[in-house]
Amino acid sequence: MKFKLFKDRKGKADQAKNNQFVKLGREIFVAARKGGPNPDANFALKVAMESARRINMPKDNIERAIKKATGEGDNVEYEEIMYEGYGPGGIAIMVKCLTDNRNRTAADVRAVFNKRGGNMGESGCVSYMFDEKGILTIDRETHPLDEDELMMQALEAGAEDVTVSEDHFEITTHPHEFEKVKTALEGQGLEFAEANVSWVPQNTIKVEGENAEKLMKMMDSFDDLDDVQDVFSNYEIEDEEMARIG
Repeated sequence: MKFKLFKDRKGKADQAKNNQFVKLGREIFVAARKGGPNPDANFALKVAMESARRINMPKDNIERAIKKATGEGDNVEYEEIMYEGYGPGGIAIMVKCLTDNRNRTAADVRAVFNKRGGNMGESGCVSYMFDEKGILTIDRETHPLDEDELMMQALEAGAEDVTVSEDHFEITTHPHEFEKVKTALEGQGLEFAEANVSWVPQNTIKVEGENAEKLMKMMDSFDDLDDVQDVFSNYEIEDEEMARIG
């Protein structure tokens, strides 16, 4: 299960919103620096801007990030780094970062692993347990669709699979087909609650009790780091256990 970094947590709403803006501003900067400032010609920038609008990121913040990337601001460069390790209960964790200081970020990420009952490992130590996939999520309450019709649309567009839960449809693609499938389905009038390329675990591990509590604190600590863009893990926690943890 991927831990949703961009979800406000109880008691931290304002800080969480600020964290979201910082992280997405950095993502927009990197996308614009690599592919140019026009979202119609830069798919990565388009996706980042859509994510920013979904959380009501101010237009000025978006424009400022693009201007910086095109030379109208600080001359900073970010690199993407993936750190891997283990959390409480042997859970596999991948931490995606965008950083302008590799040494600082490595130290910060390692400190979270150590403080919260885990340990950071070498590159490749857990990534073999995950598959990289494009994920397109549709909110069923906002967009009540016929399941069979959606399945046909998605597969014809090049998707690998469609799964259905109580509250959403999830369309899975090969990462190289993500742009094509997303564009094709949007052309058919579909709108997505989330759209990104993620690392999906091949299997999950159930976590409960003290390990679940430590794991949630670890995820919160990662969320507090500006350099951390996303966290992927293979844990599974029952709804009742999440309610108990609060």
